[in-house]
Amino acid sequence: MSESKTPTPIPAGDTYKGWVFKWTNYIKGYQRRWFVLSNGLLSYYRTQAEMGHTCRGTINLATATITVDDACNFVITNGGAQTYHLKASCEVERQKWITALELAKAKAARMQAESDDSGDDFSPSSPSAAPGKGAGSQNLEFHSAMRTLGSKVEDLSTCNDLISKHGSALQRSLSELDSLSLTGEAGEKIRQVTERATLFRITSNAMINACKDFLTLAQTHSKRWQKALQAEREQRVRLEETLEQLAKQHIHLERALREAAQTNPCADSKSVSGPGKGEVSDDDDNEFFDAMEEAPEFITVPADPQFHKRSSSNVSGFNSEIYQDDQSLNEEPMATNQESPSQELVPLKKRRARIPDKPNYSLNLWSIMKNCIGKELSKIPMPVNFNEPISMLQRLSEDLEYHELLDKAAKSHNSLEQMCYVAAFCVSAYSTTVYRTGKPFNPLLGETYELDRQRESGYRSLCEQVSHHPPAAAHHAISDRGWTLRQEITVASKFRGKYLSIMPLGTIHAIFEKGNNHYTWKKVTTTVHNIIVGKLWIDQSGEIDVVNHTTGDRCHLKFAPYSYFSRDVARKVTGVVMDKTGKAHYVLSGTWDEKMEFSRVMQSSRGGENGTEGKQKTVYQTLKAKELWRRNPLPEGAETMYYFTALALTLNEPEEGVAPTDSRLRPDQRLMEDGRWDEANAEKQRLEEKQRIARREREREALNQRSSSTSEEGAPHDNYQARWFDHTKDKITGESVHVYKGGYWEAKDQGNWEDCPDIF
Repeated sequence: MSESKTPTPIPAGDTYKGWVFKWTNYIKGYQRRWFVLSNGLLSYYRTQAEMGHTCRGTINLATATITVDDACNFVITNGGAQTYHLKASCEVERQKWITALELAKAKAARMQAESDDSGDDFSPSSPSAAPGKGAGSQNLEFHSAMRTLGSKVEDLSTCNDLISKHGSALQRSLSELDSLSLTGEAGEKIRQVTERATLFRITSNAMINACKDFLTLAQTHSKRWQKALQAEREQRVRLEETLEQLAKQHIHLERALREAAQTNPCADSKSVSGPGKGEVSDDDDNEFFDAMEEAPEFITVPADPQFHKRSSSNVSGFNSEIYQDDQSLNEEPMATNQESPSQELVPLKKRRARIPDKPNYSLNLWSIMKNCIGKELSKIPMPVNFNEPISMLQRLSEDLEYHELLDKAAKSHNSLEQMCYVAAFCVSAYSTTVYRTGKPFNPLLGETYELDRQRESGYRSLCEQVSHHPPAAAHHAISDRGWTLRQEITVASKFRGKYLSIMPLGTIHAIFEKGNNHYTWKKVTTTVHNIIVGKLWIDQSGEIDVVNHTTGDRCHLKFAPYSYFSRDVARKVTGVVMDKTGKAHYVLSGTWDEKMEFSRVMQSSRGGENGTEGKQKTVYQTLKAKELWRRNPLPEGAETMYYFTALALTLNEPEEGVAPTDSRLRPDQRLMEDGRWDEANAEKQRLEEKQRIARREREREALNQRSSSTSEEGAPHDNYQARWFDHTKDKITGESVHVYKGGYWEAKDQGNWEDCPDIF
């Protein structure tokens, strides 16, 4: 089996919860229920929402019996009064529940026995008092704590004696004053003081009596407390041993499963999402989902191998002509899959394969991020310690890492086949993010970046920062191989405390000369987890619709969010390519960090209803899946070079003839790449202040123009205009966008950069 799932560890503490299938009756069979194990009690609910108001049943584990039926089933009975027949999703999941239930049962029985006999003697030197290798140090800590508590109790007793002594002396003095024959105001004051002293004496006596009761209670129950503390320590040791045993069992099961898959390749029954080869199952008991996981929208099963040899078919309205046009996708590898760039295109120079290693600078992330909760991060100055030494414009150019997919799409003879490559290109753009937790530099207004790979790969790319608030970058790439890619991306980001959400706004356009096919799609949300504690990791989630506006074809891609309890492979992406009538032709599957595959749909039908959602799943019969895209391996030593890809390592490489606004010439970014972070931080502050001064100057000019203009309404506060892009309305989407107006490459050939602003 090529992928292994991360096991669900038994959580520390007394609470364990999750979905388990419970037998109800012979009509409904097993039904999915939410079980909660807490304080020795096992309770269940129909849904998590019921936990606050409706419990469907509870068993006290102190007197319960737990038995195992088979690999996934187990039974819990409480003296015949209550019996639960339960089924886990797999043997590993069942073992987790059995272990948690046995631990809870042992603890509940032990606590019940202790409540019946709380006066038993306890000897810290007994063998049971010293489990594990660290028992000696634990006993020393235990006795030290008891000595400290005993000392505090003695101090409390001494304070009681002092309060009693001084209170009696104060009372005698007040009685002597009261015996004096004083009249008038002095006598009245003495009587008031006497009354208050009497109240204070009563309160002090009550406190003294309470302290004596506490002292007596502490001395009486100290042995019971010592025993309870030792029981908790033994419980911890047993839990650690159980976790270690469970981890070994999981490793053994994974190894056995891999060996079985190697011995019998047909045993790998998971396709996109659903039952294995040769079966279509409507039994929802064979599926297991946690609370955050959504049911799959469709199921794929292998089609009859002889299906394509039939002369005619009446299933699912199958169009044999379309199939004949692109049957090479499943009959044999396409010629374009085997092609490499033309041998006539030779590199201008050897590109670099290394950059200086990342310095080991320590910085308290939380001390800075705690003031950013709920704010737009693009408006907050951040030190370069959080960055990677490339700008957002260069990061945007990295979308072309797998430009070969667009080259293949440009050569496709069928629009549906072309859609598969465009969808794969859409997914491939996220493969560079899996380890990249560093933040790109926010581009300065007017900053540009060119990526000229015409000789090597046939394309040229230009990015420009066209707006500062909101920050927006326009990108235009054109290839000699028949495609054009353009986009304008605005990044919105919010820090929520535990995680950071990055929402790219804007539409990506891909236009192909052959067939004049015009595709559009948007990006999904990127989430950076463990901002406060733990190792940073990145997830992509959301849905993308890739639309061919020329033919009406559509591909719906779904990026599944990471789920701790999910049985599916992590970072999963699924998709269906459909024509304008909604008929499915291809199913895509894979992960956004590794590879994508596609399968030809031969037949589709509606399956049974999903028991939890009440929706019908579509079952697709497909031919054998073939690889569409695979991620390139990272360069050697990438972990010390910000996990840059081979392309990313060359993005900031100095080049001659670029515009003076090019990101390669940005001084703070260059200093950071060289490892001089303190100087880079100072230079970054200088550039940002220079940018603010330029913005204020533009605002003053705009204000003067508005004052002298006859029409004051609607005048802009900032009259900035991009150098290489025109602000216009997109004819396809109707959005207000910046489109490349031309002239950059001509200016580069002439070396004429007179109109470029001075931003560095």
